[in-house]
Amino acid sequence: SFAARLRNVPLKNTQSAVEQVIEKCSLKEVSERIIGRLSKGYQQRVGIAQAMIHNPDILILDEPTIGLDPIQIIEIRKLIQELALSHTIILSSHILPEITQICKRVIIISDGQIAAVDSLEALTTRLRKGERLVLNVRRNSSEILEKLRTLKKVNAVTEHQPANYTIDCEPNADIQDEIAQLSLNNQWGIVELKTVSMTLEDIFLKLTLEESEVP
Repeated sequence: SFAARLRNVPLKNTQSAVEQVIEKCSLKEVSERIIGRLSKGYQQRVGIAQAMIHNPDILILDEPTIGLDPIQIIEIRKLIQELALSHTIILSSHILPEITQICKRVIIISDGQIAAVDSLEALTTRLRKGERLVLNVRRNSSEILEKLRTLKKVNAVTEHQPANYTIDCEPNADIQDEIAQLSLNNQWGIVELKTVSMTLEDIFLKLTLEESEVP
């Protein structure tokens, strides 16, 4: 109720507001305990509950998983994803793999300036100037490399190890069906065919380094 008063929640609504955030943040079993004696994971949940007590449209979380053990990180990540269904959540973190696990869009800030705002997939396409696919097949043949290179919208094909290929395409090439049909016709036997995004670390470094190199 103290957090509710700080957020100017009307007294008549305080009890229901507290009950709602306790339910949303799964704090029922520890609701009568002293906050300082809770685990770090539960303390993070309490902090999120306090920030939500007045039901804001936008929730800003700063490093919500820092200092947590792996199980607590998974629990907080799940909570944030559930809250994102009914709130806009702005998450600030230097743990970039964690951002990838949680967020749909990213904002990259360099020297106080916004360097990019978009989805991870869109930023990958923009920075690579195209898409990248990974193809893994059962059959190992030199003709596979040749046939893949003949496809329209394919810029380059690299064989990293037998029967494992990286295919760089034009933006929005959408050639997965063509590759699948080519494999079927030639009996390659697809084990895996997927689009590969750049990691957020790659994107961050590329954008910030490019910014720093501008005179």
